[in-house]
Amino acid sequence: MPAPSDPPSAPPQDALLARLRERLGARHVLTEATDLAPHLAEARGLYRGRALAVLRPADTAEVAFAVRACADARVPVVAQGGNTGLVGGGVPQGGIVLSLARLSRIRAVDPVGATLTVEAGAVLADVQAAAEAAGMLFPLSLAAEGSCRIGGNLATNAGGTAVLAYGNARDLVLGLEVVLADGRVWNGLKGLRKNNAGYDLKHLFVGSEGTLGIITAAVLKLYPRPASRAVGFVGLPSPRAALALFERLRLAAGPDLTAFEVMPRFGLAIVLRHVPGAQRPLASDHDTYALVEFASPRPGADMAAELEAALAASLEAGLAEDATIGASEAQNAALWRLRESLPEAQSREGGSIKHDVSVPLSRLPEFLERATAACLAEMPGLRPCAFGHFGDGNIHFNLSQPPGMDRAAFLAAWARFNRIVHDIVHDLDGSIAAEHGVGLIKRDELQHYGDPVGLDLMRRLKAALDPADILNPGKVVALSDDPPPALP
Repeated sequence: MPAPSDPPSAPPQDALLARLRERLGARHVLTEATDLAPHLAEARGLYRGRALAVLRPADTAEVAFAVRACADARVPVVAQGGNTGLVGGGVPQGGIVLSLARLSRIRAVDPVGATLTVEAGAVLADVQAAAEAAGMLFPLSLAAEGSCRIGGNLATNAGGTAVLAYGNARDLVLGLEVVLADGRVWNGLKGLRKNNAGYDLKHLFVGSEGTLGIITAAVLKLYPRPASRAVGFVGLPSPRAALALFERLRLAAGPDLTAFEVMPRFGLAIVLRHVPGAQRPLASDHDTYALVEFASPRPGADMAAELEAALAASLEAGLAEDATIGASEAQNAALWRLRESLPEAQSREGGSIKHDVSVPLSRLPEFLERATAACLAEMPGLRPCAFGHFGDGNIHFNLSQPPGMDRAAFLAAWARFNRIVHDIVHDLDGSIAAEHGVGLIKRDELQHYGDPVGLDLMRRLKAALDPADILNPGKVVALSDDPPPALP
């Protein structure tokens, strides 16, 4: 009689899920298609991935356990915050999605030290509100602040509208808590302004897009709240005039110049066309518009008077063609809404090929002139829409499809326009990834334009911190030769 055979063992993935359910609880290990769906696509719809499960750990210990279990099973892990990224960096290509949404606690507020300790899953707007409740300001601000989460902001080194005055996310963090690829936890949660005890490890993880470690908490810098604020909207004859205006205002206001955003005539036109309630700020049309903000924490400061004087001098000098200043916070908000609504308005104009780039500030007008001319020569009828954070050198050089052109046919030209625009950026010593990151969409572009020594250092760091390629594999720099998924 043959010997009885051993019962078949469970597939490795089933064993992993059972281990995770035992620790996290079954309701926090999601496997149903309807539960997975919101975590599989990025905000623009350019990529759609796949995943074995979505985990919802409650704290750092559970994150560490989950990562360790996945490392043991050689199953990749993609961390997600609000899933508002724009370059495919949070799209899973199999494995586990680790949602940090439940790690949302404000751990500590220190008004004297001007710091806030917060978990990675806290929504950015809630972080801002916690700072405000303490009489302080957390200045990171971007369009998705009601849904993006601070861990993702740090992992992508988010920029936003306040970089001119306060810097990127990297400049706003003092300490981090990070789960490493083997499940160990690095506790770097020090709220120190000076700490030269060896390498400053937090900067490895800020901007790494979850490829080197998973940020679970951070100590953030706070600032005094503005006591006075003024917002102006200026009509200009050209981007070169915008740069001259920026120089003049920077000399006049110094650190009180907190924002300098630029948009083109086409950009304002589509906002007025598509955004309900948007009102024309100036009587006539202009080639270029600048949205300017002065703000100061000084008691008794009168930013409206200072901005009015600075803009009056610019008008008298023939630099600006027209200008208006908000007379109330409601009017200030309405002026800001014209700029912040531009991406939404552009989406109503058909297909859009997008480039998030930066160049040295002094060369911004040259970039805009060269890139616009080159793209129009490639496709007559194209509608360039270059806008963004002019004061810090970051421009969203977007291209709207020609009227009447098939959307799919237009988007099929994305790679051609990448080469045109990015060649000019590279020639001007700029960056092809300013504030949105690399993710999937720019991974091969980084290989094309990146310094070979710098790329080698990135791969060595990835291999040293994540030798099994568990954390967000295939993003930023790939340890394998697998190409990224193609754009639809």
